[in-house]
Amino acid sequence: MTHPSLLTEDLTIRFGGHVAVDAVSCAFNPGELTVIVGPNGAGKTTFFNMISGQLMPSAGRVMKDGIDMTRFPASKRARHGIGRAFQLTNLFPQLSVLENIRLAVQAQAGEGARFFRPVGRFTELTARAERYLEATKLQAVAHQPASALPHGDQRKLEVALLMAMEPDIYMFDEPTAGMSLDHAPDVLDLIAEIKHDKSKTVLLVEHKMDVVRALADRIIVLHNGRLVADGAPDEVMSSQIVRDVYLGTAPATEDASA
Repeated sequence: MTHPSLLTEDLTIRFGGHVAVDAVSCAFNPGELTVIVGPNGAGKTTFFNMISGQLMPSAGRVMKDGIDMTRFPASKRARHGIGRAFQLTNLFPQLSVLENIRLAVQAQAGEGARFFRPVGRFTELTARAERYLEATKLQAVAHQPASALPHGDQRKLEVALLMAMEPDIYMFDEPTAGMSLDHAPDVLDLIAEIKHDKSKTVLLVEHKMDVVRALADRIIVLHNGRLVADGAPDEVMSSQIVRDVYLGTAPATEDASA
């Protein structure tokens, strides 16, 4: 029997009088790609931020492999294998693409940003970085500064950095947002490849239904901060509650068991 790698238990966050995420309980399993969908303002990214540690919940818990991580900061969660793809502003924009990836490899190896190390070790770290460079098809821009990359390559660099950290949990928030039709398949192919590793758990926030259908093993739907549907893609996408949510006719108090 597969045990969940990640659990949220009654996860809730309030901003003043507004409940942005309302008692969401969900189990995520290794070898499963779950897509989180819902209309704008549904609480998808806020839910993501509580899992990865950018926001602390008002109530509820985040558990990974039986460890309560609810009060862990994002950096500590990352060390425990929860990986989140971030925008380029979180990188070193003046360093080259290869140097950015090598720093992620060094961090994963527990070496931080030490600049003085044996030559052999430096060569080993560079070789590992080059493997992620190749996997993400960024060899042609390896020596360009990260800030000079076109948007599509920036998104691929985000994935390369996340892969270099070798997490157990991969989290992607609209990974193809703003990408051209030419670049989007590269990132989606990378996510599909990660999905094939049955030791990894993948969470994806996405609103493009073609992406959802292509990648999802499971879909959960948030509406007004509440979990309103959870199941196989065909079952969820054909349910009345999902049609109501996307047509804007679902009542705010719709129960998650509906």
